[in-house]
Amino acid sequence: MNVPSVVVHPTAQVLAEATAARLLLRLMDLQSVRRPLHVVLTGGTVGIAVLARVDASPLRDAVDWTGVHLWWGDERFLPTGHPDRNETQARQALLDRLPVPADQVHPMPAADAAPDPETAATRYAAELATLAPQGAAVPRFDVVLLGVGPDGHLASLFPGRPALEVTDLMVAGVRDSPKPPPLRVTLTYPALAEAAELWLVAAGESKAEAVARALSGDDRHRTPSAGVRGRDRTRWLIDLAAAGRHTP
Repeated sequence: MNVPSVVVHPTAQVLAEATAARLLLRLMDLQSVRRPLHVVLTGGTVGIAVLARVDASPLRDAVDWTGVHLWWGDERFLPTGHPDRNETQARQALLDRLPVPADQVHPMPAADAAPDPETAATRYAAELATLAPQGAAVPRFDVVLLGVGPDGHLASLFPGRPALEVTDLMVAGVRDSPKPPPLRVTLTYPALAEAAELWLVAAGESKAEAVARALSGDDRHRTPSAGVRGRDRTRWLIDLAAAGRHTP
């Protein structure tokens, strides 16, 4: 299992700018050797800020977006178009202006399209499987972007909650999120472990303790972001405030 690398940026704004540039450059490099590519997006303040900076970047149009599939690491189980959905925020920040074919944008099923989070999870897992290599359950995720909460959660994998124990599903329904809304859909640890590159992005003093715990190898039941690695590379991309309690 690879050792995570840590990159510290001076401010949250610089973090978002640098992560956007890093993502665009990575996609350009990968497209020089193969396609399609598969990217997993995240929500949250920093995650959406990264997408906004991608939209503003002069490198944006250097990526052939017709060769990219976009997925989500988790989603709030709310109706289509709800302002709190990660999908809605991502579309507003970036996706509505990208030339990605509609069938290559893969939002998790909304509350008006599935009766419950478990059904939504089953349907999303089936969609993932349609683009997975033979013998695999999910596509080859080239880059998975994940935010980190003050409690150390990532995606909708929260400390002490049942979804942490799921090993036989790629996608799980969540009914007990301590952060509203309680109903969510999330990729599980087995799905996240299929990422070639896993990027964890965190900004702000409120994240400092969780970042330090995760990087020190804390138990994933207490700090879920400590429990996942990319197959090839794991990056922690953080600002100075979030790095405040981390001792390299």
